[in-house]
Amino acid sequence: MGFRFSLLTVLRFRESVEKREELALQTTQLKIARVRRADEELAAKIAHKYASLELAMQRPLQAQLLQLMLSELNEVVEERQTLLLSLDILQQKRKEQLNSYRIAHSERQMLTDIFTQQRNAYEQKQLRAQQKMIDDIFAARSYRN
Repeated sequence: MGFRFSLLTVLRFRESVEKREELALQTTQLKIARVRRADEELAAKIAHKYASLELAMQRPLQAQLLQLMLSELNEVVEERQTLLLSLDILQQKRKEQLNSYRIAHSERQMLTDIFTQQRNAYEQKQLRAQQKMIDDIFAARSYRN
């Protein structure tokens, strides 16, 4: 009879839960990385628009063109603010997801530890039984001679 772990189904379930939580955490981290990259791009775009505005202010300029430039700059700044708000939300979600992953990992680790302990106990019992059988055979041979 081979080793049987009565909680094997639960262990497999906990492993799948842990994997799902880990994937959700990775997805959230990927989204954060994308938002940060977009933020860097918007920051560069804002810097470029400020530089263009500064350059344009050094020469005669129509009021409409100046208003257009300021309007475009304000749009990009608002877009970046919205992006930063979404980044804050994603970072909060990441914290929550990290906590969920840690809980799932510890629950799975606990069952894995129990599995290992039970397997080691089973293997020791099997080794003792084999050793006893060998000892009995040796004793029987010694008794015959």
